[in-house]
Amino acid sequence: MTGVRSLIYLVGQIVSAVIIEIAILLTVPFPRRITDRVIGTWARFNIWTLKVVCGLDYRVRGLENLPAEPAIVISNHQSAWETLCFQLFFPPVSFVLKRQLLWIPIFGWGLAAYRPIAIDRSQKIRALDQMIHQGIERLSDGRWLVIYPEGTRMKPGSPGTFQAGGAMISSRSGAPILPVAHNAGVFWPRRSFLKYPGTIDVVIGAPVWPEGRKARAINGEVESWIRARMAELPGARG
Repeated sequence: MTGVRSLIYLVGQIVSAVIIEIAILLTVPFPRRITDRVIGTWARFNIWTLKVVCGLDYRVRGLENLPAEPAIVISNHQSAWETLCFQLFFPPVSFVLKRQLLWIPIFGWGLAAYRPIAIDRSQKIRALDQMIHQGIERLSDGRWLVIYPEGTRMKPGSPGTFQAGGAMISSRSGAPILPVAHNAGVFWPRRSFLKYPGTIDVVIGAPVWPEGRKARAINGEVESWIRARMAELPGARG
């Protein structure tokens, strides 16, 4: 039944995505908060559908750690789930994504409404400059950032190298980093449409403030915390 339930969810996700893309485009002339609300509605629909159809729920610890000012959420990356669910309990966010995705008709136009940090990953040095510049710009506009320092989805138990881009933005802007660890990949594996029933654990740590430190030191502290929490979560060994 897992395959059948996952297929039902996938169909609903695709159909709702088409509808929401059109709705997003229609909100462009209106204040930004209207677009954010529409985007959030789609995320909530997907998370609700996962619970009802696939039996996949979640629990969060550490919501009291959210600072009052815009922050940089740095999290491990295991599935598409976190990109959806993070929109539920963080303020309006901007994600880092490949610039080429914005070129896709209709879909790319909808993505642009998220005000993402669009970078050209084929040019590493330039991509880093783009991420830092756009990241600081989004923070100054009052938006939060979500950055996956591993760069791609990783299998549970096999975390990737944590790049320091988010820490560099924090060091230059003074914005705090909010470290997050989760085990979504145990229930929604990468490169698979299967969604297994269960409860995803999300742990949000206390804000890490740059306080004039270099990016390498900030990144090391954040990485150590995330790796330690990941090791404590169910399914940590994959």
